[in-house]
Amino acid sequence: MTVTSAPVSSSVAATRYGSRRALLLLERNVRLYLRHWILFISGVAEPLLFLLSIGIGLSGLVGDIRVGGVAVPYATFVAPALLAASSMNGAMIDSIFNVFFKLRINHSYDAVLATPLDTGDVALGELSWAVTRGLFYAATFLVIMAALGDTDSWLVIFCMLSSMLLSASFAAVGMAATTFMRSWQDFDLVALFFIPLFLFSGTFYPVSAYPTWLADLVRITPLYQGVQINRALSLGQLHPALLLNVAYLMVVAAAGYLVASRRLARLLLP
Repeated sequence: MTVTSAPVSSSVAATRYGSRRALLLLERNVRLYLRHWILFISGVAEPLLFLLSIGIGLSGLVGDIRVGGVAVPYATFVAPALLAASSMNGAMIDSIFNVFFKLRINHSYDAVLATPLDTGDVALGELSWAVTRGLFYAATFLVIMAALGDTDSWLVIFCMLSSMLLSASFAAVGMAATTFMRSWQDFDLVALFFIPLFLFSGTFYPVSAYPTWLADLVRITPLYQGVQINRALSLGQLHPALLLNVAYLMVVAAAGYLVASRRLARLLLP
C-alpha cells in the first residue's frame, strides 16, 4: 500500500502547488494592469455605446422578436448576446495578442520558466488572467444592461457564471491557437474567424432567419453556446437543453488548455 499511495500523494501535491504557482502569474498580470487601468476603459465604453445605440435606434425600427413563444423588445433580445460577445472579446485580448507578444516578441516566458513555474503553470496562469479580464468586461456589461432595463429576469445574475465558462473556452482555444502563430500577419486569420462568429452566432438575429446550412453551422460554434445560455437566463426561459451548451463549453475549455500547455512545453523547453 505504501508503494502505490506515494505516487498518488505526490501527484496530488504537485497539482496543488502547481495551481498555487499559476496564481503567482495571475498576480503579476493583475499588478501590471493596475498601473495601466485606462486599457480597461473599452470594457465600459463599448457595452454602453452598443446598448444605447440599439435601445435608442434599432429597437424602435425592428420591433419585438419572438423567443420561446414570447415577444421581447429587440434590445432585450440582443443584450445577452452582446454580453457573451463581450466575455469573448475580453478573454481573447489576453490569450491571443498578449500571449503572442510574450511568447514571440519579448520572450517573457523564458524568465518565468527560470523560476519554479513550469509550462503548465504558465498556461493556467495566463488562462486565469484572461478569464478574469473577460469577467470584468462581463460584469460591466451586465450592470449597464440591467440599468437600461434590457433584461426580463433576475436569473441574469447567473450570466456571470456562463461568462466565466465562455471566457475560459475562448481563452484556452485562443492560447492554443497562438502557439501555432509565427508572425503578426497571422492575426488576419484571427479576424477572419472572429468577425463572422460575432455577427452570425445568433447575436443580432434569430438563427431561424438563416438558411438551413448556415443555421446548422452556427449551432456548433462556441459563441452560439454562450449566447443561448445568456439569453435563456436573461429572459427566464430555462430548459434542459442548456446543459448541452454548458457541456460543450467545458469540453472546449479543457481541450484548449491541454493543447496550449503541451504546445508551450514543446516551444519553451529544451
